[in-house]
Amino acid sequence: MSKLPFFKTYINKSANNKVNSTLNSNFINEGFVVNEFEHKLRKFINLKYINTTNSGTSSLHLSLIAAGVSPGDDVILSPQTFIATGLAIKYCGANPVFCDIQIDTGNICPISIKKKISNRTKAIIAVHWSGYPCDMDEIQKVINKSKKKIYVIEDAAHAFGAEYKGKKIGKISDFTCFSFQSTKHLTCGDGGAIACLDKKHYEEIKKLKWFGIHREKDKPGFLGERIYDLKSLGYKYHMNNYSASLGIENIKIMKKVLKYHRKIGDLYFKHLENIDGISLMKYEKINLHSYWFFQLLADDREEFITKVRSLNIPCNVVNQRIDKYKIFKKISEKNINFFYKHHIGLPVNTSINESHILKIAKILKK
Repeated sequence: MSKLPFFKTYINKSANNKVNSTLNSNFINEGFVVNEFEHKLRKFINLKYINTTNSGTSSLHLSLIAAGVSPGDDVILSPQTFIATGLAIKYCGANPVFCDIQIDTGNICPISIKKKISNRTKAIIAVHWSGYPCDMDEIQKVINKSKKKIYVIEDAAHAFGAEYKGKKIGKISDFTCFSFQSTKHLTCGDGGAIACLDKKHYEEIKKLKWFGIHREKDKPGFLGERIYDLKSLGYKYHMNNYSASLGIENIKIMKKVLKYHRKIGDLYFKHLENIDGISLMKYEKINLHSYWFFQLLADDREEFITKVRSLNIPCNVVNQRIDKYKIFKKISEKNINFFYKHHIGLPVNTSINESHILKIAKILKK
């Protein structure tokens, strides 16, 4: 068996024509193609207010700024994520406050959030780990009981196309941040997007992502220079037409890709249940997982890795707890401590089929 990829980059066959058309237009900066991609995203998620960016990290940073996060504020998050989530908070001069996770999902624990809220808390970032939605209702209940204005920012880098209780991720919280990096379900080579529920935030982010200038409203004057008054700090976080060209064509195959990912996720559950030495996650059927990868807990992780890799099937720890890095403040919580030692991921993509999963099950049962 030839070696299989852990992550796979999905590029629609029609993308070549679209990208070449953009290149031949000789206009590859942000323009009408980006607008077209944003329209496609709005249609896919069924939400009015979506801005594209040049990365998922930029999306997180801009969302925090729009939420009013500033130096000295606290932002609560799970340590089970990629460093970008924590760094975006640091970019604002704010304090990442880590809380515990749910052992059965790897997602942020609402009970732990309650213990971490303080007078300095400005926002909560909910990371949909591996593509399974966090318990958004319980998170909101905790916020309501705190009687504080706390923004919710969803880090949906893994969760494009996921749903929480029948609602598409992107339609629930103040801000939802997507990543279109090369290995994500939907790729633009690199890129991101921010879904907003509020028009005011949408308009603010539209300005922030291009130096604080509103490209649609601040038109060039007689001399050719745009007429604007820069009142606040802005950033160069916009997407370009070249990247958007990929996105426009790749979003066309997303329903098919997501359907296959869910099929593989279901097959893992079917064939790996009741095997000694491993524990599967406990996902509620009311939620729709996007399965960026399949995660589980292994009693002896090194033995698990050795056995699976002997089949030329990859298995990886996808991001370890980020509070272990010196730039952050380490915590000691029961669930994250256990998860850190035992969690492991298996690949979910169109190169994986049921025969691969049956081989994994067979060698583990031995």
